[in-house]
Amino acid sequence: MVPAAASPVLLEASVDPRLSRWMWLVKWLLAIPHYIVLVFLWIAFVVVTVIAFFAILFTARYPRALFDFNVGVLRWNWRVGYYAHTVLGTDRYPPFTLADVPDYPARFDVLYPERLSRGLVLVKWWLLAIPQYIVVAMFAGGGWGSGDNWRGGGLLPFLSLVAVVVLLFTARYPRHLFDFLIGLARWAARVTAYAALLTDQYPPFRLDMGGQEPPPASPPASSPPASPLTKT
Repeated sequence: MVPAAASPVLLEASVDPRLSRWMWLVKWLLAIPHYIVLVFLWIAFVVVTVIAFFAILFTARYPRALFDFNVGVLRWNWRVGYYAHTVLGTDRYPPFTLADVPDYPARFDVLYPERLSRGLVLVKWWLLAIPQYIVVAMFAGGGWGSGDNWRGGGLLPFLSLVAVVVLLFTARYPRHLFDFLIGLARWAARVTAYAALLTDQYPPFRLDMGGQEPPPASPPASSPPASPLTKT
């Protein structure tokens, strides 16, 4: 069971210890094969979400195979965005897979819900999510997806550019900017998962910064909190 203060949407990332000063200038070009694949994946994502909508409406369950596919699309999208345009925090080329890759520096997951509200599925993706859409639009620009589609002006793309310009001249990625950018991407990812019907937990109006997911509010006293994405 997920603690009340914890989000079922898990997004984590880490900066490469030795980032190239100049490679960020061409990563968008190197990522073109991924962009082509993602076009088809996002088309499938929309179709699967529509099917899942009716499945939840009649059964209160998100079919597990469809859920895993859509989470995989968001995971793929996050890895490409992290590499090519959102944070640019790694020089490691993203893998062509929907599955989780534990040693890749950008990871994403959503905890599978055993049951979902039949009533919420009718309104959460448009009416209830409107305040979140407004907030995300302000920092992500004119268009967004899982917090990492660079489609227009906004705080997220601007700060990403600032970070890599600093990297260009200092050979160091500014840590405070990294933490802030991941916080923005994490917020947008939570909104995306909620709007895509993957969870009923409303995204908090909270900026959880840093590369690791924040621990639950009251972790067990016997052991230190572990990252939700850490395999045991």
